[in-house]
Amino acid sequence: MLLPTNCQTGLLCKRYKRFLADVLLKDGQTLTVHCPNSGSMRGCAEPGSPTLISRSDNAGRKYAWTLEMVQHQGVWIGVHTGRTNHLVREALENGVIDDFGELRSITPEVKVSDKSRLDFLLKGDQGATYLEVKNCSLAEDNIAFFPDAVTSRGAKHLHELVRLAEAGFGAAVLFCIQRSDATLCKPAAHIDPVYAETVAWAAGQGVRFLAYQAEVSPQTIAITRKIPFSIF
Repeated sequence: MLLPTNCQTGLLCKRYKRFLADVLLKDGQTLTVHCPNSGSMRGCAEPGSPTLISRSDNAGRKYAWTLEMVQHQGVWIGVHTGRTNHLVREALENGVIDDFGELRSITPEVKVSDKSRLDFLLKGDQGATYLEVKNCSLAEDNIAFFPDAVTSRGAKHLHELVRLAEAGFGAAVLFCIQRSDATLCKPAAHIDPVYAETVAWAAGQGVRFLAYQAEVSPQTIAITRKIPFSIF
């Protein structure tokens, strides 16, 4: 995935109100930018961190600029969660993610109940699989963790996937790790023990858990490899 050409770098002043951040530019100007990430951004929201922001062509937006990535200890981290599903779809189409066999169709945003949608329905030579995608930006001691804040929504998706697995469908969660310094992915039991317990339960009911890592740079982001996922 190529990033927009109308990007520039700066330094993070602070992230606040969940969806806003202040960024100091090289010319001394401070911009308030949209922060498209509902998590805590633990480990990648330190004041003074180098950042990359992009400018939208939408004249109707209140905040023209968007926070794309933050650099921590020399590693670029993708924090724009709106790009995650595009990265995963691109990797599915290009065969980088090949856990579901040869695919005939990839349908996004599939309604599975009155109150829930899952990210993809994949159909191919291995049958139909419902896939939920999670963006992972947190890593500690080279271990990627999800979530970075308590997520009741994430646990609800796991219950939906178990229901689908019991109905005979394939069901999977894919963690998209938008940083290059992790060698293993795990549920963040130290942040959300309920979610971690639900992952273990769902795995026992037939839900698959996968972790794929993206190479992140100011020019492009692309999923490049699968890394191990450990339930515990």
